[in-house]
Amino acid sequence: MAPAGRCLLRCLAPLFFLLASGLALPDADAASARPQAGVTPVTVQSKRIERFRIGAGDETAGDRLTFLGGLELLSGNRDMGGLSGLVVTGDGGDLLAVADNGLWFQARIVSDPSGRPIAVEEARVAPMRGPDGRPLADTGRGDSEGLTLRRTADGAELLVSTERTPHIYAYPFPPDLGTSGRDIPLPAGIRKLRHNKGMEAIAAANSGPLAGTLVVVGERGATFADDLPGFLIGGPTPGEFTVARQDAYDATDAAFLPDGNLLLLERRFTLRHGLGMRLRLFSADELRPGRRAVGEVLLEAGYTDQIDNMEGLAVHEAVDGATILTVISDDNRSILQRTLLLRFRLD
Repeated sequence: MAPAGRCLLRCLAPLFFLLASGLALPDADAASARPQAGVTPVTVQSKRIERFRIGAGDETAGDRLTFLGGLELLSGNRDMGGLSGLVVTGDGGDLLAVADNGLWFQARIVSDPSGRPIAVEEARVAPMRGPDGRPLADTGRGDSEGLTLRRTADGAELLVSTERTPHIYAYPFPPDLGTSGRDIPLPAGIRKLRHNKGMEAIAAANSGPLAGTLVVVGERGATFADDLPGFLIGGPTPGEFTVARQDAYDATDAAFLPDGNLLLLERRFTLRHGLGMRLRLFSADELRPGRRAVGEVLLEAGYTDQIDNMEGLAVHEAVDGATILTVISDDNRSILQRTLLLRFRLD
């Protein structure tokens, strides 16, 4: 495509994004398309992304991040998409995500010796089941957005948040995709979050000063200008806090680093600013009841970078001890958007 054509597409990206969101399948249609019982294999093709900065000659992404590579994930199965919450375990190859129509997505990430992802294999989807054993989407609770792994005295469990009807469900880990979830008690304040701007980011602190705490950050506050609502559930200092809202960004996911500090993934799409992605780092000391957390911007990306509607964030430690971030996008099951999997090393 000629440079003028590429420029036009980039300039129109926010409009395409808004149209794609409007074309996303409603819950009822998604429910009729997904597998109703058991696990369904999905064929996924991968298109490698070599550079994060379009046209750049190096792999730096901000002052403290190095881009390790990425993949565009392609599939003819309409259940492959809409990915939001994300957990990566093992050596960084075991991926588990939730889709926003109440589906599990499980796959294996294949990487080369340098850590660059080269393919996704053994992909499969399955309906997520509520405490009554029924698929969440069949009971109007399929808007699953957040996923985190919580370590407990007895082992570990997966926590999944739903947005429109606020719930957090606990599932066993290692994952059994046919198991029913267990409802987790929530603070009363979470019930007051906006219908479609609610529990978007959840992260369990498994180490550091907040060990034992589940952090929840709402996608947006009561108005466009308000700070983001935050909740500390359990742990040493339960309560509510806020996250400073900056530059029209909304929260989409969160994950704790091994040192106990928190990473927040944020997304923006407006006709004025275009499509954007941001990573903010918060010290554990900022996450206290009554505090307004501001944090430090590690990465901000826009139309000159390989991004889409970035909604899922996971952190794992590589064999050599490096801290690796994996970010995934929600394509709204639209031909106008992409499912991207990006990897960075925190330097």
